[in-house]
Amino acid sequence: MRWLLFVALTLLWGCSSSEPKTDLRKMEKRLPDKPPVNYKVTFNTTAGRIVLDIHHDWAPKGADHFFELLKAKFYDGVRFHRVVRKFIVQFGINGDPKIQQSWSALRIPDDPIKHKNTRGTISYAKIGANDRATQVFINLADNKILDKDHFVPFGEVVEGMDVVDKLYSVYGEVMPRGNGPDPTRMELEGNSYIERKFPRLDKINDASLYWLAAEVNH
Repeated sequence: MRWLLFVALTLLWGCSSSEPKTDLRKMEKRLPDKPPVNYKVTFNTTAGRIVLDIHHDWAPKGADHFFELLKAKFYDGVRFHRVVRKFIVQFGINGDPKIQQSWSALRIPDDPIKHKNTRGTISYAKIGANDRATQVFINLADNKILDKDHFVPFGEVVEGMDVVDKLYSVYGEVMPRGNGPDPTRMELEGNSYIERKFPRLDKINDASLYWLAAEVNH
């Protein structure tokens, strides 16, 4: 009976086009106590699906912290608030100011740079040293200048880069440099500010985690 159930689940898995192509186990009920060595993330967005491959060896602190944020469902409902064509797509401000405040206080030390900010890689946004918290960005181009400023990639888009390219970008750069959202107001006012002023921004509907069972402990 167990064998039949396994076969049925396997067939269902193979027929689903919404799952990553790699043979991974989906985390649903029991998440590992420690972040996996490497793991994948599926963002189901208003523009389509984006799949990220997170590399612990690129940036251990960054990869582990991102896992904790995802485990807490931090990115569910988050807007892509800074979309600058041929540069970056940035996100990571929670729609609930209380949640944002609690996670913003958990800043992590910098990792050494082991990979360049090439197109499709993801790094944390920051203002200064040891300032990484919740905001991240996906590179839309090879941004060599960001390597010099010590922005450290910790993963890359492996499916859905076409989705990243078409995220709503008309609002442009964030305030005060452009006409896009004011990140400070986003943190203080949450979703109410975005819904009033920037309703067309794309968002992450939900995020799913995938990992190799043999790579949980490190």
